[in-house]
Amino acid sequence: MGNIATWMRRSDEKYFAPFFGKYPELKVWNAARRKVPLEKMTGLLLTGGADVAPEFLNQPVPDLSVIEKDRNPERDRWELDTIKHAIERGIPIFAICKGLQILNVALGGTLHLDIAGHNLPDQKTHDVQPLRSDRRTRHRFEKVNSSHHQAIDKLGAGLEVEAWCATDYIIEQVRLRDYPFALGVQYHPERGKIYDELFDYFISRIRNSLNREP
Repeated sequence: MGNIATWMRRSDEKYFAPFFGKYPELKVWNAARRKVPLEKMTGLLLTGGADVAPEFLNQPVPDLSVIEKDRNPERDRWELDTIKHAIERGIPIFAICKGLQILNVALGGTLHLDIAGHNLPDQKTHDVQPLRSDRRTRHRFEKVNSSHHQAIDKLGAGLEVEAWCATDYIIEQVRLRDYPFALGVQYHPERGKIYDELFDYFISRIRNSLNREP
């Protein structure tokens, strides 16, 4: 049986439930609700959430008003520690939206702290972004459901860009180089069935790692 560590908001659970339902052999440990035995984890899922708290950023924050007030330093600390633990063990990582941002921070990267126009009605209601992908990208999508307040600026150590928005060049998908499997996306694959291949591949990598264990 595989064990996935995550910190997931209650409001997001309904989006991930259909995905987890396809894999009843997996056990999901939500650190928002209970203590997670990290030594038993075989995968890490980093989900969406509030902005990374300023004290964990690798950059100055000239204007604190751009950081969301509902930030959760406890969660940030747990995710940063868990990312370090996961990378040391080489277990599969799938990072989504805020999850991508904190993965980038964990690897020493920086963020665009406030993207102009993110509060405009068109950005909130028409959030489909056309993508351009690197030729080596395994998982390609012509368009993605991505509206965001923050995004990657300077890439963290070892991260490589797989796809970016064709209109504003915001980084939308990255991988961790020379690592068994670590994929980060700015968009929200849990909210559309067209992205099922991402979850399926994540689970396949967890299964492969379990099969290699003595």
